[in-house]
Amino acid sequence: MENTRKDPEHWKTGDEPMTGAQASYLQTLSQEAGVEFDPGLTKAGASKRIDELQAKTGRGQAQQE
Repeated sequence: MENTRKDPEHWKTGDEPMTGAQASYLQTLSQEAGVEFDPGLTKAGASKRIDELQAKTGRGQAQQE
């Protein structure tokens, strides 16, 4: 199956501040991964960081199949 997910760098709103939902989820992932939460990320940056931390913590693995 082809990956149709658009790269966050190409999002029209990617340079806006991350959403509340992204911030909440990133705080949880950051805590689980033992890394510092960066509240200043953009939507695109937060999306990339979520992907990184999901890989590190094992969260979201079923979604990637």
